[in-house]
Amino acid sequence: MDILLSWIQDHLLAIIAVGITLVLLFNYLLEKDYATRLSKKYRNSIFEAQSKIFLNATQYLISGNRDLAIKEFLNAMDLNRETTETYFALGGLFRSSGEIEKAISIHRSLMVKNNLSESIRIRALKELALDFDKGGFVDKAIETYKDVLKVNRDQPDVLQALCRIFEDVEEWDDAYKHRILLSKVSNQDQSETISHILVQKAKKLFENGDYASSIEILDDAFKFAPSVSAKILRLKLFIVQGSIENAKTLLLELLRERPMYASFLFISLNEGVGTKNNGKQENKQNDLYYPRLKTLSHLFLSLNDKDLLSSPSVILSKVRLLKDEKQLDAAHDLLQSWVQTNKNSNEVLKVEFIKILIEMGKKDQALTEVTSLLDKLGQSLTRHFCSQCGYNSDNVFWRCPQCKEWETIQFRWKV
Repeated sequence: MDILLSWIQDHLLAIIAVGITLVLLFNYLLEKDYATRLSKKYRNSIFEAQSKIFLNATQYLISGNRDLAIKEFLNAMDLNRETTETYFALGGLFRSSGEIEKAISIHRSLMVKNNLSESIRIRALKELALDFDKGGFVDKAIETYKDVLKVNRDQPDVLQALCRIFEDVEEWDDAYKHRILLSKVSNQDQSETISHILVQKAKKLFENGDYASSIEILDDAFKFAPSVSAKILRLKLFIVQGSIENAKTLLLELLRERPMYASFLFISLNEGVGTKNNGKQENKQNDLYYPRLKTLSHLFLSLNDKDLLSSPSVILSKVRLLKDEKQLDAAHDLLQSWVQTNKNSNEVLKVEFIKILIEMGKKDQALTEVTSLLDKLGQSLTRHFCSQCGYNSDNVFWRCPQCKEWETIQFRWKV
């Protein structure tokens, strides 16, 4: 006992310190448990309030009242500014309402928050890029989309958006680069589109008179896909080079593969030749190109292939070429034969037939054909349309200006 008392006396300060520590630790645990219960109760009350707000906002959205939905989401943000979903919902609503500046502000305020997870940060960057994109801030949209790729390159939707922008502004080098990246992370085959992009690069070089570089780029396009636009440009290059036999072979190949494109094949061949050359060089090029093109036109007119002549597009193209050369009798005979053989002939060909009858002074026959046509006439205002989205245009387009898809152009057979 004496030994114990002596030890206690020697270590009294240490014993007191340990005792105080234990008391403080006990009190801390009690307070922590109480605070946790209080925090959980507080969080539950916030969750219930936010759930009610989100339910109200959803009901307003369903009823089409965006303004009240936005007001509810603002209330949710006031209640708890740590809920990222509120920011995304509110930013999306502002963007869809056309209030781009407010959407940008919302998503930027989310970006400055600390401790955001990578997935949330990527999502916020995407939303901000969409804001810039929809608002027409092209440079900022490109920069922000690229910021997303810096965080995570496996983003097909971001790459698709960048491709669309670069194709819209005709930045073909960047469009090509990002289509290649997209082909590596996407399940969709990009070869056809990449071919079209390379054709556009080659076409610009062709228009500038740089035929050697145009051929080089076009060869790359064929490695990806032998698209119609690639074949038409190669046909133009054959004509420029004077390779008439190669041009004839390619023309026949194109007609047999895609006879529906015959209706604007020769329109395309007449476009973009020497348009950016200067002076004598331009005149010389035109002097060489168009006589060679006429040789191909005569070859086309002489074709008597039954399969080709069963295509209304081929017939229409022949008729238009004959009219250009003032061969009205030949055009009349061809169309009359077609109309008599095909009782349900399309309206465009019937209109062409009526025009020829009028030009030839055969007014009685023209009146009869007009009366027949009016009984069946459909309604349309343009020559071409997009098979993907229905976009209408009189111009030939390889990439739809509306849905941005490639090679969806169709010839309209109603007037």
